[in-house]
Amino acid sequence: MAKQDFDFAKATQDFLGAFKVDTTVFDDAVKGAAEFNSKLVKIALTSAKKNADLTTAWTAETLKKVEAANKVQKEAGDYVTVASDLATTQVQALPEKLSNYVEVAKAAQMEAVELFAAAGKDLQAEAVSKVKEATAKAA
Repeated sequence: MAKQDFDFAKATQDFLGAFKVDTTVFDDAVKGAAEFNSKLVKIALTSAKKNADLTTAWTAETLKKVEAANKVQKEAGDYVTVASDLATTQVQALPEKLSNYVEVAKAAQMEAVELFAAAGKDLQAEAVSKVKEATAKAA
């Protein structure tokens, strides 16, 4: 097979260099998208960490209750009582635990909405600026 000395990347760069295009618009768009995504990922990671903390605390609490219930009982029927009491405390704690997860989700949702709203305002302001600039050049 013959060795090819053709450099496609160089040829593409030369080809695109022949056209006078201002790439700052594209560069700014990529930079803006990267900043937006970084903020969005931060919201997601913060929420995930809070959820992990809630889950860890809930698990530790449950294990303590199981450990306390794990005692030899005098009567066979006492095991049913212990298991029933454990299940009852878990069911009673469930609404509070789930409410904590809901609060984390609400906070993340509000942060995301604020981020999207700010991005929309920025885009709108930039569009108005570009239209005014184009109108001034046309006049």
